[in-house]
Amino acid sequence: MPEPDRFKDRAEAGERLGDAVREQEPDIDIVLAIPRGGLPLGRAVADALDVLLDVVVASKIGAPGNPEYAIGAVASDGSVWRNEKAVRASGSDDAYFERERETEAKKARQKADRYREGRPAPDLAGKTVAVVDDGVATGSTVRACLQKLQRSDAGRIVLAIPVGSPETVRELQGMADAVVCLRTPTEFRGVGQFYHRFEQVTDDEAMAYLESAE
Repeated sequence: MPEPDRFKDRAEAGERLGDAVREQEPDIDIVLAIPRGGLPLGRAVADALDVLLDVVVASKIGAPGNPEYAIGAVASDGSVWRNEKAVRASGSDDAYFERERETEAKKARQKADRYREGRPAPDLAGKTVAVVDDGVATGSTVRACLQKLQRSDAGRIVLAIPVGSPETVRELQGMADAVVCLRTPTEFRGVGQFYHRFEQVTDDEAMAYLESAE
């Protein structure tokens, strides 16, 4: 099997994504990146469009005894996406899910506050918002973030990602007004497969991308 076409790193993916968004959705008013990995790309997209960069935050809800296996995700305002198939497979019940939802929603609120460093959340009323991440596999956090924005007074929601699972991208098209995705490869095993460098982004590194948003 040939090696997949890969992005050099998140910075390059962000530059290519910024070009695509500028061409396909030139009327974006604000970019909201999903921490942590989405911020390098969000910075590039915001710069390409010359608009404000901020964050939209969600936290995964892990299965009992296996926190890395996401059975859902919850945004900072409590908007939740629940993967019913994963919930059943994990053997979790409604009481467990609700407890974890409350815990993870609090974590998401705290992260959003920490990243903004005292800045108020942006006013999204009537605005065209681009949500940016470094890619989607199951897309649990993206789904929760999109649900949060659906409940807001944003005028239009655009999801912008460099790469995603074809099935997930199709599903996400029903949650946003538009999706800009550079690649939906059929041989998809994970987002990192499509980057030469895909190191973890630290909180400090991620927050640095927001400095010019002040």
